[in-house]
Amino acid sequence: MKSAGPAWLAPLVVAVGIAALVSAAQAQEASYDPRPAPPRAEGEGPFDRLVIRNAILIDGTGAPARGPVDIVIERNRIVAVTTVGATAGDMRPSGRPQPASREIDAAGMYVLPGFVDLHVHNGDVPKTPDSEYVYKLWMAHGITTARGVPFASPVFSESEKGRSARNEITAPRMFTYRLPFDEWEGTIETPLKAREWVRTAAKTGIDGLKLTAYPPEIMAALIDEAKKLGLGTTAHLSQAGVAEMNAQDAARLGLGTVTHFYGLFEALYDGHDVQPFPPGHNHQDEQQRFGQVARQWNLVHERGSPEWKALLQEFKSRGTILDPTMTAYLASRDVMRRSSAFWHEKYTLPSLWDFYQPSRANHGSYYFDWTSWDETAWRNFYRVWMAFLKDYKDIGGRVSVSSDAGYIYNTFGFSTIEEMELLQEAGFHPLEVIRGATLHGAQALFEPKGKPIEFGVVRAGLLADLVIVPEDPIANLKVLYGTGAVRLNDKTGQAERVGGIQYTIKDGIVYDARQLLADVAKMVAKQKAERGLTRLPTIEFPPDRR
Repeated sequence: MKSAGPAWLAPLVVAVGIAALVSAAQAQEASYDPRPAPPRAEGEGPFDRLVIRNAILIDGTGAPARGPVDIVIERNRIVAVTTVGATAGDMRPSGRPQPASREIDAAGMYVLPGFVDLHVHNGDVPKTPDSEYVYKLWMAHGITTARGVPFASPVFSESEKGRSARNEITAPRMFTYRLPFDEWEGTIETPLKAREWVRTAAKTGIDGLKLTAYPPEIMAALIDEAKKLGLGTTAHLSQAGVAEMNAQDAARLGLGTVTHFYGLFEALYDGHDVQPFPPGHNHQDEQQRFGQVARQWNLVHERGSPEWKALLQEFKSRGTILDPTMTAYLASRDVMRRSSAFWHEKYTLPSLWDFYQPSRANHGSYYFDWTSWDETAWRNFYRVWMAFLKDYKDIGGRVSVSSDAGYIYNTFGFSTIEEMELLQEAGFHPLEVIRGATLHGAQALFEPKGKPIEFGVVRAGLLADLVIVPEDPIANLKVLYGTGAVRLNDKTGQAERVGGIQYTIKDGIVYDARQLLADVAKMVAKQKAERGLTRLPTIEFPPDRR
């Protein structure tokens, strides 16, 4: 690192130093990759000819549900979607596809495109020691495509991506995005070196870059070189660099996706240029970091102001996709509710539960002394955040569905469905939510490559990635949870669970989603038995407080 130089170099050297520390931490984490998934033992097919009969179709475009339809799949491609029976105003003769080698009677069921989660990680040891646990949770919740940002170490991620593409493992199809400088020895001081890194990383087969808030010269070089090579870009515009690179700055450089909320509020400040952190603030203290970030909610231009509208329009004109991951921070506005979600006991590994507990070592476990003041700030923050997302959707902007699971009481699979519910809370119709989880996610992955989507819509010619659920998700998104929704049976007078995805189809291979979830439950039960547990541990008062 240079000891002297032009004035502009000083902040760059600081940022590079931070990047070097991050790189060292990532190198250490790489040795904690989870175990690769075992060879695939689940799923039927693909079939020479698979017909899903009598289904109600939600095609992912935002169009209303329609049916019954028959969906014809040959090997891993949809070849026809055929209306069953007479349709008002349609004078063509009604016909049905011929018998197939495998048929699914989906009468009364709903078929959707497979879900696309644009922000995932596999986890690591000891938190989630087996990739099989994570993959089966995703697949059980209809997630047929995942963008790892990253999944784990570069070598592990590319290996598992290839195995998934060949359907050697039970896992979603994988798109690998890589953090710059994750293997660089030394420091990155120039845009030239940034471009060299992108070219080198591209040769490993990655699909894109996961960026933070780099100094402008470095950010411009990374995004520009990625574009030249057909690589996508998404960015968590971290607070350590957002003063130089907010969401508007990054969009102007051509950033494809803004993930989380970082950089959005900073681009809308009214009366501030940087966040006014209080005296004594230490950003490495995660409770201070996450507690203060919510306290931006009243620093921005009002909803509907010229500045608010201008930012929305600029994102729209540049094709920027917002990938909010609201579920990732949900515990911040109600930690007791999130930590007591009814799926934890059966489907959250004790090792993952350990990671969730308040800790100064585990990222995102920042509830050192979480208060009602903190939760109130986060509730206010969500109101502004949700308003921005709704307004962006209303002008035709694209908002995707992602989870960033594995932190903050945010368990894989379940949290992706929870993100859909949060978008409905923000004012999205369920058809708009599902479009964000399917078509918009697919567009985020294929547009950088200059290619049309290969999945994300139920349409002839596209890959056979589908979800079959026995209840109407438009009526209640909760039926997409592996644990379903609770409904009173008026005939028996008893409450019962309904829904839960029945089948997840990836590449024409039919998986029993409920069996995948049962496999996860066995993994959790096994780890509990190994630890001598009957339940997940709880935090108790000291003996003198009982």
